Amino acid sequence: MSATRLLAEQLIARPSVTPQDAGCIDLIAARLAPLGFVNEIIDSGPDHFRVRNLWSKRPSALAGQAQAAIKTIVFAGHTDVVPTGPLDQWTSDPFTPTERDGRLYGRGASDMKTSIAAFVVAVEEFLAARADAPLNIAFLLTSDEEGPATDGTVVVCNALKARGERLDWCIVGEPTAVERTGDMIKNGRRGTLSGKLTVKGIQGHIAYPHLAKNPIHELAPALAILAATQWDAGNAFFPPTSWQVSNIHGGTGASNIIPGEVVVDFNFRFSTESTPEQLQHRLERTLKEWNLDYHLAWTLGGLPFLTPPGDLVTAVQAAIRAESGLTPELSTTGGTSDGRFIAQICPQVIELGPPNASIHKIDEHIALADIEPLTSIYRRLLENLAGA
Repeated sequence: MSATRLLAEQLIARPSVTPQDAGCIDLIAARLAPLGFVNEIIDSGPDHFRVRNLWSKRPSALAGQAQAAIKTIVFAGHTDVVPTGPLDQWTSDPFTPTERDGRLYGRGASDMKTSIAAFVVAVEEFLAARADAPLNIAFLLTSDEEGPATDGTVVVCNALKARGERLDWCIVGEPTAVERTGDMIKNGRRGTLSGKLTVKGIQGHIAYPHLAKNPIHELAPALAILAATQWDAGNAFFPPTSWQVSNIHGGTGASNIIPGEVVVDFNFRFSTESTPEQLQHRLERTLKEWNLDYHLAWTLGGLPFLTPPGDLVTAVQAAIRAESGLTPELSTTGGTSDGRFIAQICPQVIELGPPNASIHKIDEHIALADIEPLTSIYRRLLENLAGA
């Protein structure tokens, strides 16, 4: 059994459902320490939702003025996984790594414990050959990515920013591939901005509408305009900004009552062509044009980020071509990731991992044929950045 698969199975066997880490970070820290990494555990959150974070860094052997010029690459990821769902629907226990039909099954197999294992083994292999490489290498791991993400990577990034830690490149091990590892990488993600809109009316008997004010009717014209609005046209890397309603709540449940209010949950997934402030202003301007009596609460989940073609993208593409012959597609599709926090302190962030078709599903898995190429791509990336 390969070193990456063995470590991946050790991680999968730990039931680290958010915010539990279940010993994953301690296992990784123990592997990194003999390589010269200095491990820093940063726990955060209340007692009922305690999050474990790891910042681990191995400085280059170069010292003094030479060290100041050395760049730092960070391998970032999360040890937490989503809940399993109904256990009786799994073909095998989700926390018992199981090989079947050329695949390794288990919760976290694709998202993203195999990536973490590949990070570690790739670094071990690289340092075995290039212990004196002019490169600082770091790990940023958290057990709060699948949950609210308020005590995970963002806490570490804030701490690093406060002490002036310089990061140059970051690889996030999110599952980004479609068919084969390396066929797609994420060089950015859209931002996410959510709102909870409450439109007030006057409750009354449905047979006497002149004595009431139906907030659903009041909102409907504005809602139609918002749904038809083009917020921006996107750009070469991002699709146009999308506005979507996720929930509408109105009424008392009775069929003869005009409700006193309607509540709408919505979300923007926005590109670098729009700012949160611009989107908020345009939406509220529409509400005011229809003289609605409303209350609106905003939640900014993350800003968009983009790593345009440059030294990191080039190094990643070269590593993938050398290992698999593939030319990866650059993409900014999908949901958010912790890359949104890291991008605030690191100028170049790329997400690169295995196929994502089974993530968060019953019988999550990774093809055995994807494990070693992933490790080799990460190792080749280090070689490229170190000038091998």
